[in-house]
Amino acid sequence: MGCGTRPICPLQSPQDVNGGRQRGLRKGKSNRRRKAPLFCRRTMVSPNLNRALTNTRFSDLNPALSDPVLDALKEGGFDYCTPVQAATIPLLCGYKDVAVDAATGSGETLAFVVPLVEILRRVSPAPKPQQVLGIIISPTRELSSQIYHVAKLFIATLSNLKSLLLVGGGDVKADVKKIEEDGANLLIGTPSRLHDIMERVDDLDFRNLEVLILDEADRLLDMGFQKQLNAIISRLPKLRRTGLFSATQTEAVQELAKAGLRNPVRAEVRAEMKSLGDLGSSQHSASSKTPSGLHLEYFECEADKKPSELVDLLVKNKSRKTIIYFMTCACVDYWGVVLPQLSVLKGLSLISLHGKMKQNAREKALAKFTSLTSGVLLCTDVDARGLDILGVDYIVQYDPPQDPNVFIHRVGRTARLGRQGHGIVFYYLREEAYVEFLRIRRVPLEERKSIDDAPDVVSQIRSVARKDRDVMEKGHHWWKEFEVGKLGMGFGLLQLPSMPEVKHHSLSTEGFIPVEDLKLGEIKFKY
Repeated sequence: MGCGTRPICPLQSPQDVNGGRQRGLRKGKSNRRRKAPLFCRRTMVSPNLNRALTNTRFSDLNPALSDPVLDALKEGGFDYCTPVQAATIPLLCGYKDVAVDAATGSGETLAFVVPLVEILRRVSPAPKPQQVLGIIISPTRELSSQIYHVAKLFIATLSNLKSLLLVGGGDVKADVKKIEEDGANLLIGTPSRLHDIMERVDDLDFRNLEVLILDEADRLLDMGFQKQLNAIISRLPKLRRTGLFSATQTEAVQELAKAGLRNPVRAEVRAEMKSLGDLGSSQHSASSKTPSGLHLEYFECEADKKPSELVDLLVKNKSRKTIIYFMTCACVDYWGVVLPQLSVLKGLSLISLHGKMKQNAREKALAKFTSLTSGVLLCTDVDARGLDILGVDYIVQYDPPQDPNVFIHRVGRTARLGRQGHGIVFYYLREEAYVEFLRIRRVPLEERKSIDDAPDVVSQIRSVARKDRDVMEKGHHWWKEFEVGKLGMGFGLLQLPSMPEVKHHSLSTEGFIPVEDLKLGEIKFKY
């Protein structure tokens, strides 16, 4: 919230921001305040196609970073800034509110952790145990945990300041007890748990809060946290610094910015993309919402062919680290028990992760996948969003997201910080309009043609289902009311579930071939 600073409206280069120079005043004009629009200043940064780092060292930033923070950066292997870091750190350190619009995987965590620590370093006298000076809010437990562990390296440079991770999955009473006994000056967590703690602990003092960070703001709103965010912000002082980070700018994000930020500087960081041949020769480059090193494809096929194409893709990329996104937890459960039983995938590490798993199981699954050099993570978009998992080579969207903004977040798990990555999304036939819509949204995709050598795995899936009732029931649970015949074949169903819509032919069963002479009640669970 620009305390005592005048908004500057003309465009600024990153050099102007890093040098702390302010332009926009004509000679002879008085330096008086004028009412500014919401995003009164914009910093545009377009990184080099072949690298994710700028020529700006952390030691070159202005205002200068403290020696303890520079030492911590060096210890972590950070020397040069990414574009979003070069643009954002000086602004927050200079007591500006910022709204950052950056492609995923561009180094946002350090872009707000470093200035937050620098601002808290200036606080005098030392905070009391239950005096909250900073809050970082993110949409998921996993992302909050990741931010917390990154921040610990820098929080350690501050004496007498305690940080606390507040996420669901554990006993809230334990969090309350820890605050009451040890105190907490920096809170990092999800909106629901933060709001719950604020309601339960009366002794927490937010009157001197210095910094509020909203990470992945678009996803915070998409996941229905608007009410909790409003309640949290209403408890905070208006004279604070606020950073809002988002990969997409929606109307809801704009409204949140109006409510939570005062005269913010907007930093828009975009990678360039090479034009596709069918976009016209006159377009050589454009601003992209996806990382520059990411190659995106789409594949059109009928529902009953999707399993075979997926398995073929996994077989041909066994040496890579892959994330597969499914629409629901039931989908993850189903493929999590089916894929390991296919002979062509023997030896491939397959790990499931979704929101209905217990917190301990989720943490173990994530830690295991992170430690692998190759393997497959099967998940919903909620659970891998925002995570910086090292070495992810391939993103597979088996179920395309309903919201195009989610598409951007999903593919952002690869090609991070200038690395190369691949992504593919499966579409049903007649969904080509969605591909064109993504092009308009600056997310270009190339078509991937079907190859006839893909193995037919439906018969294998059905063989597994005949021997294991768990597989059979999970397949029924996942079955969707859309192209039910072909979907049923794709899920390896032995027979279509008995339901009124099928019995009365209100749903088409075209394409489904039931297994004859089979009594489903005689299929036993395989332990």
